[in-house]
Amino acid sequence: MEGDSTVEVRFSGKIYRLPKGSNLRRALLNAGAPLYNGAASALNCRGLGSCGTCAIRILEGEFAPAVGIERWRLSFPPHKPESGLRLACQLKVIGEMSLEKAEGFWGQGRDL
Repeated sequence: MEGDSTVEVRFSGKIYRLPKGSNLRRALLNAGAPLYNGAASALNCRGLGSCGTCAIRILEGEFAPAVGIERWRLSFPPHKPESGLRLACQLKVIGEMSLEKAEGFWGQGRDL
């Protein structure tokens, strides 16, 4: 029995059981989830928060507000602070959630 050590996460039409307290980016990738679009799967900052390619939209669930590098990266193109996107590499799995990934290299919803 998995108990409270895992959390149910809905992402890209699938349900994943991710370790509670883990980094969202790392946990999704370990579970085989399609976190990156196209070439971004090879061309990304590996979780440092500087590229913005792991941007996702939170449909349900709660996270701490964006701070530091996440807020900095989401404040310039192609991202916009008001977009509501978050960086999976900067989020911790704390509870059940539903997430979506938009199209575009950065997951911003369209290619530039």
